[in-house]
Amino acid sequence: MSEEPGGPEDRLRRFATIWSRAIFPVTATSLTRPEFEEELVPLARSLRAALAARTLNAAQGQAVGAALVDAHCTDPEALSRTLGVIDSYLVLYCGEEADTPEREDDLRARCARIQHAMAAGFAAALRERTLAEQEAISRAALNARSAVAEALHASEARFRAVFHGAAIGIAIASLDGTVLEVNDALVRMFGGSEGTLRGRNLRDWTHPDDAPQVWHLYQELVRGDREHYRVEKAFYRPDGTALWTNLTMSLLRDKDGEPQYQLALMEDTTERRLLNLRLRYEATHDALTGLPNRTLFFERLEKVLGAGEGRRFGLCYLDLDGFKTINDSLGHAVGDRLLVEVADRLQACATARGEMVARLGGDEFVALTTGPDTQTEVDELAGRIMNALATPIRIDGRELTVRGSIGIVEGPAADRSPAEVLRSADITMYRAKSAGGNRYELADPEADARAITRHGLTTALPAALDRGEFFIEYQPLVHLGDGSVRGAEALVRWLHPQHGVLGPDRFIPLAEHTGLIVPLGRWVLEESVRQACVWQDRHEDAGPLRINVNLSPKQLTHPGLVSDTVDILERSGLEPGALCLEVTESALIGADDDLLKPLRRLSEMGVDIALDDFGTGYSNLANLRRLPVNVLKLDRSFTQGMQQFPADPVDLKIVEGIVSLAHSLDLAVTVEGVETGAQAEQLRELGCDTAQGWYYARPGPPDRLHELALADATG
Repeated sequence: MSEEPGGPEDRLRRFATIWSRAIFPVTATSLTRPEFEEELVPLARSLRAALAARTLNAAQGQAVGAALVDAHCTDPEALSRTLGVIDSYLVLYCGEEADTPEREDDLRARCARIQHAMAAGFAAALRERTLAEQEAISRAALNARSAVAEALHASEARFRAVFHGAAIGIAIASLDGTVLEVNDALVRMFGGSEGTLRGRNLRDWTHPDDAPQVWHLYQELVRGDREHYRVEKAFYRPDGTALWTNLTMSLLRDKDGEPQYQLALMEDTTERRLLNLRLRYEATHDALTGLPNRTLFFERLEKVLGAGEGRRFGLCYLDLDGFKTINDSLGHAVGDRLLVEVADRLQACATARGEMVARLGGDEFVALTTGPDTQTEVDELAGRIMNALATPIRIDGRELTVRGSIGIVEGPAADRSPAEVLRSADITMYRAKSAGGNRYELADPEADARAITRHGLTTALPAALDRGEFFIEYQPLVHLGDGSVRGAEALVRWLHPQHGVLGPDRFIPLAEHTGLIVPLGRWVLEESVRQACVWQDRHEDAGPLRINVNLSPKQLTHPGLVSDTVDILERSGLEPGALCLEVTESALIGADDDLLKPLRRLSEMGVDIALDDFGTGYSNLANLRRLPVNVLKLDRSFTQGMQQFPADPVDLKIVEGIVSLAHSLDLAVTVEGVETGAQAEQLRELGCDTAQGWYYARPGPPDRLHELALADATG
């Protein structure tokens, strides 16, 4: 690697220098500081490799922690200083340059996990070292007791040297639990005097956090049923603080093998436990808001859902409305302060027993309640959250209005997984957001199923086009004057492998959302034009038939619309006048010249343009003059009143006026949704030109259209 100033190797060595200066003063080593620094360089490389690895390998961090113990850095202060150096300088000197806040957050999260792994490795190595020392002490104690008979004075001296000079706490007690001897290390651990410990009974040293089996093991030991046991146990110091230890209790027998004394060996693990608790807290709490994070929330939710029959839960899934706008306009610093304030308000809403608030990430929060009446409690909790967000948040002199959308899931805890609950809450939250936001919605299994199906259809769309799962049905366009078939509207269908035939209302909006509408629309246009050519070639005597093809709003804005249409017409040989492109009225409301330009070019080529669903978009009728359309397609809502006799006079007047206006502008009028003969006759009398609907034929295969045309020609 390059050793030039500022290069990776130079930065690595600067990190090793900072590290060695921090821990050298608390390291028991005969090396000089520069020599000690050289020992840290390969460890720094391991940390850099762990930080840069695609998948974090906890074993690398553990190995570095163990290597510190091997280098005689056994003082707890050495670990504390090492973690501080890594936290402050590892990403700075050994991490790649983060080009996004998300990458910076990822590097910081990796750094925290490396610290956790390193602390675990350090603790494990130190524990092994300590256990080896404990075994040596235990053997020395046994040897000393055996040597009393042979050389009492010499063995007593050796035993006392080991007993009082050991780094771990040692106590000897009688079988009834009375403490007989303690060493200096044990006195220092408890922070009192030898007199306060000698004479006490071991049974007095109970602690609320003792595991249930601790005293059961103790009884087995003093009865002689067990030679030793090892547990983690807490003690109270005289000042009331807790002392956490790894406690090894052993039974000492007399020369006849009868139980005589108890030997207690204690390793002080208080600092290590506090460190693990701190690392655990950081791993389960959000660094920005201090709320429980996704990890801790899922642990709690899993425990609640596994509580068994009879338990219920309520969950509120909150997403802030418009938070991205605040981030983009005022900056992430303001956004972070806003999230902190929101978190504080949410925390204040969930103070009852069994309630919890967590931040899942970004501007998503979740509140959980497990009270006895969650049906009522979760509604009240959602209401408190909405009220808490109603008051504007003041940051740097600005008052920011915050609103939120909440999805609520409530029910029995049994038979549901955390992932299923969160998915239902997420779907419900988006339903609230789609309804305008600033509200909460209750989960609906049927709505969930529709959303899941919709998601499945969305992901299956691209492959469906490649596999040829789409097909087209054609609905005839009938001339109201003579009843002849003048053309057909192409209606695309999806033959889904699981759901069967799906109409356009099930997948066209999804195709619009994903952008697949452009290649799908081009395929429909190409296939429809090809079919029109087949009709003309096979049935010249039936006269020319026009094909109507729908255009979506996204297709209108696609730059290849005109060129694709021209290319398809030229390759097929179909005359432009045999093609009519249908555009919904809502897509052209307020359309500017740039949007209308492609339609004008197609109209100038001879392609007819139809304004579909006319009358539903509240457009200004005067705008019709500037739109490049040839046909108005009246929405079926205008003709529903004509299904009864007598027809609704208001509907008749409206249709009569629209037809008169259209004809004065040289526009033909097509009516959709004709279902009865009375409707057809009434529309003919009003002057409408063509019609389509179930009265004539439902959409069907292309061959059936020709049969209908022949029937009309001979009828």
